[in-house]
Amino acid sequence: MALESSILKSTKKKLGLLDAYDEFDQDVIDYINSAFFRLYQLGLGPSEGFAIDDDSEEWDEFDTVGLNVAALNAVKTYITLKVKLAFDPPGTPHHVKAIEDQLSELEHTLRTERDLAKWSQS
Repeated sequence: MALESSILKSTKKKLGLLDAYDEFDQDVIDYINSAFFRLYQLGLGPSEGFAIDDDSEEWDEFDTVGLNVAALNAVKTYITLKVKLAFDPPGTPHHVKAIEDQLSELEHTLRTERDLAKWSQS
């Protein structure tokens, strides 16, 4: 089974939404774009920012500024968790805190990888 390359479709799948069910696509797109904006604030991705409009944008279009494949996988996890918290948050404060802790760790790790990539390019 091939991995889904569409940012919207893969995020919807991780949220438990069927691909054909598009009732919440605009909401999910908005949350995805908010998460990409946060990555932009962290210095990750294209210098002009990155956003999606529909299911045609793919993960490999997100320029990770020289980061490796593992870092792109961390970006995918980050986007999913950010969208999950905004779109379908867990019902208990403990689960919310666990996701927030994961996001914080991912932000730190991605910033570190970003810095290492920039230093190695110099």
